[in-house]
Amino acid sequence: MENNKVKQIHDYGQSIWLDFIDREIIKSGTLQRLIEEDGVRGVTSNPAIFEKAITGSSDYDEDIKRLSETQKDLELLFYQLAIADIKSAADLFKPLFNDTVKGADGYVSLEVSPRLALNTQGTIAQALRLWKEVDRENVMIKIPGTEEGLEAIRYAIEQGININVTLLFGIDRYEAVTEAYISGLESRLHQGLPIANIASVASFFLSRIDVLVDPILDEKGLGDLKGEVAIASAKTAYQRYKEIFSSDRWRRLAAAGAKPQRLLWASTSSKNPAFKATKYVDALIGPDTVNTVPLETIEAFRQEGTPANTLENDLDKAADTLRRIKDAGIDINQVTRQLEEEGIEKFIAPYNKLLNAIEEQLKC
Repeated sequence: MENNKVKQIHDYGQSIWLDFIDREIIKSGTLQRLIEEDGVRGVTSNPAIFEKAITGSSDYDEDIKRLSETQKDLELLFYQLAIADIKSAADLFKPLFNDTVKGADGYVSLEVSPRLALNTQGTIAQALRLWKEVDRENVMIKIPGTEEGLEAIRYAIEQGININVTLLFGIDRYEAVTEAYISGLESRLHQGLPIANIASVASFFLSRIDVLVDPILDEKGLGDLKGEVAIASAKTAYQRYKEIFSSDRWRRLAAAGAKPQRLLWASTSSKNPAFKATKYVDALIGPDTVNTVPLETIEAFRQEGTPANTLENDLDKAADTLRRIKDAGIDINQVTRQLEEEGIEKFIAPYNKLLNAIEEQLKC
């Protein structure tokens, strides 16, 4: 399908990963078709996705009953279910991982418990355990980019674990995440350990920014900027990415085989019905980036998307957008702090619902 618009995105250096996983999509062959026809090159998951997968079908019922005979801890039981899916998906993507440039893509992401988002040592312990249990080199462990998560990210990289840093909303925190990644690689290299096999992405959440900021823009008389702040932030982050990963400090690591920590655009489905469904995909296509999208956004892009190199278009407009909201008294750092706090809660809620559902099923 040479004319498939989703597949054409890869021509501009961006990888499309699917923001969804369940057993049906794997067993039915749908995921394989997405790889072949749409050029999907990876998968991300989160607690909300697994909650829908496990409570929304009977595909997991037998395994829940079987595992409960020996596993009484609900959280550990859930992760046994999730790890089985992650392994199956990772095996499906292994040919992509072993493609011309080994490790360029083909990754499947599994997130640590959202209850650990503010717990550094708990995150480290679970990341190490999940990495060992999944036992696939093309898996990434997702760690929230909270302040408490920074040391966990650095340590996990030092230990040779692929990391998908999630829940990023602001430039300052993004820069701190790149520091954690680079420091982890430097520490590992100092110990004489290989760094060429380690991969990481920094997941910058987009549409949630506009959902929070847009009503404030109306109040400030800046309605013309609605739907633009997230894109402006992403374009600014990409410029910082280019600076950080072209520095002398980075070149020393690159000489030892290190891969740049790519920016990943997340939360790219439009939440505002007034916006085009592919708004956040169209505007941010560019080299050495990833966009993780749900099925409905992939379907929309097939029909109405515009594959083109757009990520560095209108950089002056992006800078002006951020300047104007600052001049209007909108504190973007306060906005991103609120989004981080809300983001943690939005993952904890479905996670708790999932564990409660498993517990109720076991009572039947």
